[in-house]
Amino acid sequence: MLLESPSVNWKDYELIDSGNFEKLERFGPYTMIRPEPKALWNKSLSEDKWKQIAHTQFITGAGFGKAGKEDSGTWKRLKRMNDQWVISYNNAPSFKLRLGLTSFKHVGVFPEQAPNWDFIYNSVNELKESVAQPKVLNLFAYTGAASLAARCSGAIVTHLDSVKQVVTWARTNMELSGLENVRWILEDALKFVKREVRRGNLYNGIILDPPAYGHGPDGEKWKLDECLFDILQNCAQILAPKNSFLVLNLYSNGYSSVLAQTLVKCAFNLTEDPKSGEKNYKSIENGELILKDSFGKELPLSVFVRLKR
Repeated sequence: MLLESPSVNWKDYELIDSGNFEKLERFGPYTMIRPEPKALWNKSLSEDKWKQIAHTQFITGAGFGKAGKEDSGTWKRLKRMNDQWVISYNNAPSFKLRLGLTSFKHVGVFPEQAPNWDFIYNSVNELKESVAQPKVLNLFAYTGAASLAARCSGAIVTHLDSVKQVVTWARTNMELSGLENVRWILEDALKFVKREVRRGNLYNGIILDPPAYGHGPDGEKWKLDECLFDILQNCAQILAPKNSFLVLNLYSNGYSSVLAQTLVKCAFNLTEDPKSGEKNYKSIENGELILKDSFGKELPLSVFVRLKR
């Protein structure tokens, strides 16, 4: 199992400290305090020091304890700062992201995902040795960092999310990054994938980062436990059998990377002959995406599976 975190060369993000169910993070010029249920240990810096450093703090509100609304609340400003600002990601792919304070503690990017962005960028570049223009489908695509990573390497990208505001946000990020020609889809992911199966469309890369709960544009309810295997089975039918890759990322607290890998193996019917070692895929890897604070504490945030075939 792999443990991966963002490169230290990414200057626009830093996890300064973590503990007591919170994290102290810097995004570009601004530092903030956000709730973090996995930070079970004590803070390394004092409470007073956190408040001295931070520009703003997220205060959990009435949604606490309600499925799908656990992260709702408000921001308490501690210093003057802009409502929106731009940061750069300049590791292998290079793009810009517009950030902002939302009512669900998010700011428009999940920084622990950086290793997946690098994997996507490198995988598309590898595919270009065999495929003129690889096609990549990004499901539950949020504000589009993974879409931009694929587009940076020359992929034909379809970006899908069920929330109009975040699709608009993703388009802004594309324009800020000097990129173009991303296909934008406002749709329920499972409905779209099933339609692509019927059409016989194939992709060289599929990225899935589903939420535990959610709603489609027409009010469709999404519950990860009930839909995940179904959507993976349908994705198996639209992922090219050769010269292709899959990235699955999961944030649900009850999921392990071993469980996620088993789901992918079953959904995609991955086989390996125990005697000859012959496989119907190139490689599969699983692990956790973590953030390391400046005191060396490691904060696990999601699990992933990456398949190449």
